[in-house]
Order: sequence, then structure tokens, then C-alpha cells
Amino acid sequence: MFYHLLYPLHEHWSVLNVFQYITFRAAYAAVTALLISFVFGDWVIRRLQTLQLGETIRADGPSHHAAKAGTPTMGGVLVLTAVVLPTLLWADLTNRYVQLCLLATVWMGAIGFIDDWLKVVKKRPKGMIGRVKLIGQVGFSLVLYAVIRELGGEPTARTTLALPFLKNAFLDLGWFYLPLVVVVVTGTSNAVNLTDGLDGLAIGLSAFAFLGFAALAYLTGNVIFADYLNIVYLPGTGELTVYCAAVVGAALGFLWFNAHPARVFMGDTGSLALGGALGTVAILIKRELLLVIIGGMFVAEALSVMLQVGSFRWRGGKRIFRMAPLHHHFELNGWSETQVVVRFWIVGILLLLLSMSSIKLQ
Repeated sequence: MFYHLLYPLHEHWSVLNVFQYITFRAAYAAVTALLISFVFGDWVIRRLQTLQLGETIRADGPSHHAAKAGTPTMGGVLVLTAVVLPTLLWADLTNRYVQLCLLATVWMGAIGFIDDWLKVVKKRPKGMIGRVKLIGQVGFSLVLYAVIRELGGEPTARTTLALPFLKNAFLDLGWFYLPLVVVVVTGTSNAVNLTDGLDGLAIGLSAFAFLGFAALAYLTGNVIFADYLNIVYLPGTGELTVYCAAVVGAALGFLWFNAHPARVFMGDTGSLALGGALGTVAILIKRELLLVIIGGMFVAEALSVMLQVGSFRWRGGKRIFRMAPLHHHFELNGWSETQVVVRFWIVGILLLLLSMSSIKLQ
């Protein structure tokens, strides 16, 4: 909104020329998101407590997690508000990429909200039926793919997969790009959801991931940097920097209340939305494979569940991990909750640095 209202006046007041710079608006989007979280965080927590929207701890989880029962959940409403409002204030709202990310945030957030509502209010332990949730996630994936096919630029670039660590290496998948979009969006959304099991774990890792994608979006949308780094140039994607910065600010603001011992959980409302948006950004800037590295901890958490379920079914009840997702395995091995979270963060930072180095290696 500020971009559309104030930048046109730069011919009269030269100071308003700063609104043309993505870095300026991204920085203020992050600060705005942080302030929204700080200002409204306590009110949201009190409101959730008043409505008695407390977390129900699963019976088969670590025994010491029983103390968390009743902690306000659905705090993802705060996260989504702190993402959407700053983006509306500071981004170019005519940008199709920004519109898609906002749609991903709201769409996936709505699925998560319904899931949380069914668990907490309607007392359905499993929440939304799995296949219904999947239909909602796939539905957005189809919309995303349809819009991508209509975006400007070279036709092959819309369905091209960039190969990390390789110079000018691209793979055109054609119609096979559709299943990739579905896998990336639904997989990332569910992976972040599975990771959200310890205080501050998922929201912290999300902040690192979106910080990396903020940098990648800026480079991809800048013709000079893209040419210098031998990466695909996609006009307009630089505006996603503003959106990603807003997510980083919102994540850090929510972490203030979600750090151990957590005063509020974001629930599926936040985790499904963040995961879906992360996958969407990766697709829009052609960094689907790099997402596997940047979001490596999310991938590890999801794989641990898949391997555990597969082993239990096909190996006569034998388990690979003491408990899945992976963070519970380390808890049962004697790591404290804080140790698991901080160590996972450290690995997440290392993976982020590895991912960013791949750009220069090209």
C-alpha cells in the first residue's frame, strides 16, 4: 500500500524515492511484522486462554510433554497476521508472485485453522480427515501450477528445474512439472507441521529458511546479480524479498512467546501456512531442489516419520527410531528440549550457509 500511495509522489518529494528499493521495503516489512507480534502477542495469548483453546498432548508422545497440556494453541493466527499485513503495507501488490504467496499463506492457514478447530473445539483428536487435508493442499498446488503456466517470460522457464551447484544446468520437465509442484507444496507444508513439536523448533527453522529465500529472491529478480552469478533471471521475483522478510520478522516475533517454556503454540494454523508458503517461494524462484538443502531439517523430520511407519509396517513392528518425528528420538536419548532445539537450529544454519555457497559455486 505504501509503495502505491507514496512512491508516485517521489517527483515532488525526492525522499520518497526510497520506496522503489526492495531492500528498504523488505527491512521495514520485517520490522513491522516484528512489532505486530510484540504489540499483539500478549493480547492474542489472553484471548486464546479466554476461549479455552488449549493444546491437547498426544498420549503416545514423550511423557514429560504432558505438562504442556492446556497451553494456548492456534497462535498461528498471530503469525499469519504478522506476515500478511506488512506484506500488504510494503510490497508491490500488483506483483503476481506476491499475490501467489499471500494466497498460499491464507489458503494453507485456513486448512490449518479448520484442523486446529476440529482438534481443540470439537475434540476430534485427529482433526481434519487426512485425505480432506491433502485435497486442500493439492488444490492450491493445481492453482499455483495453472498460474505459473500463464506467467510471462520464456515458456520453457515456467517448467524448468534449476540444478544446484552446476553452472547453467536446467532441466525442462514439461507437464511433469505439475507433480513436482504438488510434491513440493504438500511435502513442505506437512514437513514443517511435523517439525512443530518442540518449543521454538519449527518457527526458528522457518526464520532461517525464509531468510535464505529472501536473499535468493532478491538475486533472482535482479538482472545484474543473476547474470553475474549465472542463475536464472526472473523479472518480478525480487518483490518476494519483501514477503520473505515479513515472514522472518513474524517468526522472530512469535519466537519471543514460543521459546521454551512456550506460552503459546502456533498449531497447524501456522505450521501448514509457513510450510506451504515456503514451498511456493521455492517454486516461484526455481529453487525447488535447493529447498531440500535449506529446509534440510524439515526434510529429515518428514523422512524420519516415513521411515518409521514403513519399518513398523514391513518389518513386523520393528522401529528405526525410538520415536518419530526425529526430535522426539533425541529427546528419548537424553537430550533436553532446549538442547534438541538449539542443535537443530545450528544444523539449519549450516545448511543455509551451504545452500548460499552453492550460488557462488555456479
